Amino acid sequence: MNDDLNSAKHRYDLWKQDLHATLIRKEDMNKIIMNYFVTEGFAEVADKFRMESGTNPDIDFQTIMERDATRQAIEDGDIEHAIEKIKAFNPKILDANPQLSFHLQIQNTIELIRKGRIMEALEFTKEVAPRGEKNPEFLGELERTLTLLAFEDVTQCPHRHLLDMSLRNILAQEANAAMLISQNYHPDPILSHLLKMLKWLQDVVLFRYPRVADFTNPTYSLRI
Repeated sequence: MNDDLNSAKHRYDLWKQDLHATLIRKEDMNKIIMNYFVTEGFAEVADKFRMESGTNPDIDFQTIMERDATRQAIEDGDIEHAIEKIKAFNPKILDANPQLSFHLQIQNTIELIRKGRIMEALEFTKEVAPRGEKNPEFLGELERTLTLLAFEDVTQCPHRHLLDMSLRNILAQEANAAMLISQNYHPDPILSHLLKMLKWLQDVVLFRYPRVADFTNPTYSLRI
């Protein structure tokens, strides 16, 4: 056991030497950070980072602001405004993404229910229903949403989770990704790909070397 422990410590020392000998240019790090802000649509943060680091985004900054405004509208529950902004950004996006279009319509129905505008919600579902009838998955989502109308106290509804604010964030990410793809821009940040690659390398290639046990609070663990 002691030999295994000493071997692990030796590998750890060699790994640490290699780690410190690896040079990562600040410019490259800045590009990765900027890519994250751009991809996620954080226009204000991206602009401040541009001024502080001198790193320019590799996409038209105006489009970042438009995606940011769309994301904010969805997170605020103003779905109709978000739909208008998506159409203004690129009128082909919703036609090319029927699932996104349906999710926006469903979320709009949920927002009307949340505000107690029941009759408007019922009228709106008449417009949404034809899409649900053509797609079993859509129909299921529509039926679950309509169950909210059957309960005077929605907290007793088995599908009350549909009123969870976190669903706005999920929809905002879906809309943001569709808008990026329409610009031929990858919807996932480079940083997420690097983390996935690191995890794969740790598990498959560098399995005898120290590994990052927790990416949210990086700590290294020895492998014996």
